[in-house]
Amino acid sequence: MTVQYNGILRALVAAIILAALSTLGDFLWAHHGIKHRMFAGILHGALLCLCLGVVLGYGGKTLQTILLGALGGLAVGILSAGGYYLLRPAIRFYAMIVAWMELWILAALLHRWVGAISENLKLTLLRGILAAATSGLAFYAISGIWTKHTPGGPNYLYNLLCWTIAFLPGFLALFITRKND
Repeated sequence: MTVQYNGILRALVAAIILAALSTLGDFLWAHHGIKHRMFAGILHGALLCLCLGVVLGYGGKTLQTILLGALGGLAVGILSAGGYYLLRPAIRFYAMIVAWMELWILAALLHRWVGAISENLKLTLLRGILAAATSGLAFYAISGIWTKHTPGGPNYLYNLLCWTIAFLPGFLALFITRKND
């Protein structure tokens, strides 16, 4: 009996797609002088998570699961970004880490809801917690892209790499499954 692991390539592709969108967001924030206000931040989170929801819904391979994923992604983005703005006055920078981890737990639930995975709720929550913990550590590790600004402006290729590193552990936790032959 051999054990095959499915989902690694899908996780990598998903991480690169979300990293590219996040890098585009970095560009828009920096080059269009968007003020960091609650409305802009929640809109940014909602749009990014709409795309995350499409990626999660794509696993179901029907238009219905993709649309459900997109709608659920909007909700995940609004809840996660809203959580950030609620926590920011109390815990400042760390509110971003908490919101990032909240995003992954909600993403795991969304992944299950759109029918892309069929497992019990306990396993889904464990996947979400694993995604939150591993991706949260990666997110913290790359957080210097906002706190340690490069002279001459952002290096968007570097941002793309950092975002890929931040997203990959979360998608690996959500997408990797064992298949016994």
